Amino acid sequence: MGGFDSIVDDRAAGATGYVDGYVVPVPEDNKEAYRALAQKASEVFRDYGATRVVEAWADDVPDGKVTDYSRAAHRKDGETIVYSWVEWPDKEARTKGWEKMMADERMKPDPDNTPFDGARMIYGGFAPIVQA
Repeated sequence: MGGFDSIVDDRAAGATGYVDGYVVPVPEDNKEAYRALAQKASEVFRDYGATRVVEAWADDVPDGKVTDYSRAAHRKDGETIVYSWVEWPDKEARTKGWEKMMADERMKPDPDNTPFDGARMIYGGFAPIVQA
């Protein structure tokens, strides 16, 4: 359990039928660079069918006794956790969207300007079981 401050919340009309979620440690000094990259990526997600993109910066994320966000993402001193999700109308839209995004020049990584270590990103696709 933890609290996060939204740094990007880009949404459109439409229901959520599938969600991509991810957690990544980001150096605290790279917050604005990460926000800029996340905003750019959210435009690409939305261009290819996502209905909402949320990027949230850790605000109240305690250390756990057995596990926690920091341990899960192998957070180092000077880093914070970003918790994010992308909402899609359904899994088919998500699969097609990702295929198009990976071919889009806007998603090509810039090795000289990456504000986080992608090797420690945790991600996956989720089918909602409760929506309120």
